[in-house]
Amino acid sequence: MIEMTGIDKSFSGNPVLKDVDFSVRKGEIHALMGENGAGKSTLMKILTGMYTRDKGEVKVNGKLVDFKNPKEAEQLGIAVIHQELNILPDLTVAENLFLGKEKTYGNSGILKTKEMNKEAKKILSELGFDVDVTTVARELSVGKQQMIEIAKATSSDAELIIMDEPTAALTDREIETLFTTIRSLQANGVSFVYISHRMEEIFALCDRITILRDGQYVGTKAIKETSFDEIVQMMVGRELGERFPERNAQIGEVKLIAKGLTRDGFFEDVSFELRAGEVLGIAGLMGAGRTEVVQSLFGYKKLHKGEILLDGKQVKIANPMQAKKLGFGYVTEDRKSEGLIIDFSIKDNLSLTNLQKVSNNGIVQDSREKQLYETMVKKLDIRTSGPNQAAKSLSGGNQQKIVIAKWLGIEPNVLILDEPTRGVDVGAKKEIYAIINELAERGVAILMISSELPEIIGMADRVLVMHEGRLMADLRKEEMTQERIMHYATGGEKVVQD
Repeated sequence: MIEMTGIDKSFSGNPVLKDVDFSVRKGEIHALMGENGAGKSTLMKILTGMYTRDKGEVKVNGKLVDFKNPKEAEQLGIAVIHQELNILPDLTVAENLFLGKEKTYGNSGILKTKEMNKEAKKILSELGFDVDVTTVARELSVGKQQMIEIAKATSSDAELIIMDEPTAALTDREIETLFTTIRSLQANGVSFVYISHRMEEIFALCDRITILRDGQYVGTKAIKETSFDEIVQMMVGRELGERFPERNAQIGEVKLIAKGLTRDGFFEDVSFELRAGEVLGIAGLMGAGRTEVVQSLFGYKKLHKGEILLDGKQVKIANPMQAKKLGFGYVTEDRKSEGLIIDFSIKDNLSLTNLQKVSNNGIVQDSREKQLYETMVKKLDIRTSGPNQAAKSLSGGNQQKIVIAKWLGIEPNVLILDEPTRGVDVGAKKEIYAIINELAERGVAILMISSELPEIIGMADRVLVMHEGRLMADLRKEEMTQERIMHYATGGEKVVQD
């Protein structure tokens, strides 16, 4: 139903897409993959009228189209779920679902709130999403906000739905629900463009895959006729070897002790130890309390009970500034609203957490800022046009690298990573894994939350499993399997000793 041929696009004279071809058949789930900055999102923005192409043709159902804006694309049955959420935080779930198509009493402008709530509840129920439709969106987790975006798209009678990293903030159970919904819509003739860096999802869900590299078309393969290694080689132009690097860190003395941590309504009686050079994973379903625990450790959320000991001494952490002074770093789950000041330059974002390093007597030194920028860009292979480029103009994966780089600059003793590879391509993931290993080898104690169980198993020395605010298991490396972790994450018998 979609045919794009010879697509070119440049920004300020810099080519982003060069002679790209892409097609989607009716009732097909078509994966679009490539490293961050390969041009995937730009191609989809051209398809939906957000960007004007410089060259090439776009056909929908055999007819040439030239969309001037996303509304025109939507009228022809093309819906988009963007990687960066477009939820309005002060509206309710139902109001977000009906945004732009509100139900009113005639031309009065008065909303039929009860009717909208009832219909929104029905839409979400059919998708298997359990969310109170009267809840204000800002009160929802990132994952649940993502679910609302998915519901908006699937309820619009679209013929083609473009999904850009739709599962980045979802749990395994929610991903299963989403896949069931996608397959059901596919059976009714709906087509999908599925952009994801999660290879397991591509092989489980998609029919064909198209690869872009450096803004150019590399090839299209039937999923049944290709492999993980072939796709990686097409994406990065080289072989990556083992997916997870070998762990060589020597685990040292206890660095951090948490005793009976409790935040009323979120988690209760959470206790654990974290050693120097150790990567301690935290797994669990959405709402298990994983993020809330680390936010409380960092002083971002208040603890109601419990003790924190650092190097054997009890510490009080009332705010993130105190945590930073104690040597804590925190890469947050939501880079857009918490990890970056999106309108600031790369240089300024890096300097925010490293003011002492880049200043002299309280005055920021340009030479020091430049040195910090150059060091981090090289270390993390960040694709950027220069230190003054705005963070918002970077690809999602490069934004994530900036968030990580901010905290690497302070040389932390304890580093908290909340979904560190969310929205990051397979090549960049391996680079981040190598950095995690390098930090661990230097004796940094690392606390890592991840919803990707292969990532937890591949990178963590131990894993804590949470369920509904309680710690259910503390598993050693040799005890970790996806089945065992999911057993405890869904409320299986508790094995952590009180």
